[in-house]
Amino acid sequence: MARERLYLFDTTLRDGAQTNGVDFTLNDKLAIARMLDDLGIDYIEGGYPGANLTDTQLFAQERGLKATFTAFGMARRPGRSTSNDPGLAALLEAKADAICFVAKSWDYHVRVALETSPEENLASIRDSVRAAARGGREVLLDCEHFFDGYKANPQFALACAKAAVDEGARWVVLCDTNGGALPHEVEKIVGEVVKVIPGDRVGIHAHNDTEQAVANSLAAVRAGARQIQGALNGLGERCGNANLVSIIPTLKLKGEFADRFDIGVSHAQLKTLAHASHTLDEMLNRAPNRHAPYVGESAFATKAGIHASAIMKEPATYEHVPPDAVGNRRKLLVSDQAGKSNVLAELDRIGLKVDKDDPRIVRLLDVVKEREAIGYAYEAADASFELLARRVLGKVPNYFDVEKFDVNIEQRDNALGERVTVSLAVVKVKVEGETLISAAEGNGPVNALDLALRKDLGKYQSYIRGLELTDYRVRILNGGTEAVTRVLIESQDETGERWTTVGVSSNIIDASFQALMDSIVYKLVRSGAPA
Repeated sequence: MARERLYLFDTTLRDGAQTNGVDFTLNDKLAIARMLDDLGIDYIEGGYPGANLTDTQLFAQERGLKATFTAFGMARRPGRSTSNDPGLAALLEAKADAICFVAKSWDYHVRVALETSPEENLASIRDSVRAAARGGREVLLDCEHFFDGYKANPQFALACAKAAVDEGARWVVLCDTNGGALPHEVEKIVGEVVKVIPGDRVGIHAHNDTEQAVANSLAAVRAGARQIQGALNGLGERCGNANLVSIIPTLKLKGEFADRFDIGVSHAQLKTLAHASHTLDEMLNRAPNRHAPYVGESAFATKAGIHASAIMKEPATYEHVPPDAVGNRRKLLVSDQAGKSNVLAELDRIGLKVDKDDPRIVRLLDVVKEREAIGYAYEAADASFELLARRVLGKVPNYFDVEKFDVNIEQRDNALGERVTVSLAVVKVKVEGETLISAAEGNGPVNALDLALRKDLGKYQSYIRGLELTDYRVRILNGGTEAVTRVLIESQDETGERWTTVGVSSNIIDASFQALMDSIVYKLVRSGAPA
């Protein structure tokens, strides 16, 4: 049986840019657009030409994308003609393959927000779509507040959508703008819409204010919609948009959808999904959500020993899809709850071949449990566990010795007469009998220590040149000023590989130093640095 085509519309660069704390540069937008294009997205909404300098520049140039690059903007404003509306003119002049107009479809908003009549709102939709279609553009209409509008006045909401279709719009997109609709409501209402407008002209744009955006999008598809709008990692205003990183693999790997529909993302492209998700987070300078479905670090992580034992026999016992299908990997966590199966699986993953009856396995498990009892967390620190395992098995070279380090914090007036706090770290290391002393100032004591430690490691310097600290997390394990502190450090190298290390001490600097040391040694081990 021939499968129907579902179309993916990404609004990361437009609606996603409204996320609190997100501010894309022109280069960011171009890089993300190329990444989305490589992923196989059908439509990429670039932004709102004329609304800001970045978007205006973006739509003034050629981009060389296979996807339909789409400009977003308001339909003709009430009381103006299409020839006398600067916003509409900017859309028509933009170098875009398609134009997505936004218009009210809730009579309450027409009356209160636009302060105009239903008839004028419908005329605005018709005029705008007609003008863009005459200009040779593919046209979409975002029916803003459609589901709330349909509940209040279904005749008017439908009339708005039908007005666009009648004037040549390729798609009418039903927007749950306030994000309050529930899946059963979306499925019912979309089912009514496709009785009037063909489903292959209907899209869904869901917001996540009740954590239902993905479910609402899939409900719309079940009811007949054939375009899904969303954003990478669920970016978007307030609580975000439907997360395409969750929707894409569901459409591709779950039989209910995969057997009925084709999407523009191939299985090969699907394997790049985790990388795309993490790349976006890196561009935004934030740590990836480790609990994100499909692509998160914990998405295929198993902690309980009985689960790990089953997974080693047959992964499908505890995995709903193969992790490598989305570019992720299986993790059998090693913790105080782990059994031999977890340890053996993790050793196998990192390439340490050990017989399952080797007595060192029991010793390693005992050491893990002893150290976790005093605050270490190896389930969250894969690199530190690997080093611990290699040490118990006698397989970590002694690359260098840190003879001492010193960290000072000084508050003083700078050259501008401003009061500043400056951290200075000095580290003394010995590499092959040679003593090396490095000093560095940093943004806080840990940053200073990190910079000083990596400043000069002699013959190993070339191996750590691409190493950088990407995340730093502190957990106080008990109360009082004498509290024990756990530090987790996430690092990344020039290849994009990420790993996490852990340190525990009553002194936060000492705990940080442990984690920093593990990070450097791990990089040397993985790079095959000579002892």
